[in-house]
Amino acid sequence: MTFKEKVFYLIDNLQGTREHLWNRRVNGFLVLLIVLSITSIILESFPTLMANYSPIFRTIEVVTVAIFSLEYILRLWTADIKYPNAGRIGSRLKFMLSWMGLVDMLAVLPFYLPYIILVDLRFVRILRIMRLLSIFKLKRYSKAFMMVSEVFSKKQSELSIAAFITLVLLLFSSTIMYHVEHEVQPDKFPDIISTLWWAVATLTTVGYGDVYPITGWGKLVAGVISLLGIGLVALPTGIISAAFVEELSNARQAKEEEAKSAAADTYAYCPHCGKQLPH
Repeated sequence: MTFKEKVFYLIDNLQGTREHLWNRRVNGFLVLLIVLSITSIILESFPTLMANYSPIFRTIEVVTVAIFSLEYILRLWTADIKYPNAGRIGSRLKFMLSWMGLVDMLAVLPFYLPYIILVDLRFVRILRIMRLLSIFKLKRYSKAFMMVSEVFSKKQSELSIAAFITLVLLLFSSTIMYHVEHEVQPDKFPDIISTLWWAVATLTTVGYGDVYPITGWGKLVAGVISLLGIGLVALPTGIISAAFVEELSNARQAKEEEAKSAAADTYAYCPHCGKQLPH
């Protein structure tokens, strides 16, 4: 095994291969760094803690970003082992454009950007927590998230239709409400785009109360839209819930069939009469 392969199996492993002991330890160490980094970001939001422990927070930031940067470089360097059919350059591009590759980059990029542009983007590093999904290589977690992904993939067309209907209803309701309420409340309903905020709050049944109709026609339209919003919000929820029930039922049925097949394989049968033979 080459040095490059040792490094790869230390920070990652190919799908279907056995996880190495040191790989689990490295992943566990990275989990601790992720939790430490996110905890530091949260504690920095308290003015008193920031004033008293600013050097500690800065040290944690520098150390964690340095280790995350090194990890990203190593994953980029060993990408051709993870994607052997993509070539040296193609494998690196594939890793950089993959979901976890983008998360890894966003985990360290906010630290370097302020030295280039005067924008504080450290909060983006909280996306690093998504790395937990790949570090915790427990089968029940991976199967669960695979099921979530499969459900959204299978119901993509239905969810797209529901999203399109929602968009049409939002535009329709905001347009009507603008024409009904604009003359009496020009500050609350100045244009259709601004009225869209009221439509979102009404259709989702949130109702913040900062913008509301005062005319008779406006109240009538708002009541109808509120009733439509109750069913509209429940539509994608029902689609996803039904898909999950279907997937769980299929998974349970497949598991039962697999158990029956495994039990049948433990016994030997006579090829002539089909009777079970003693062990």
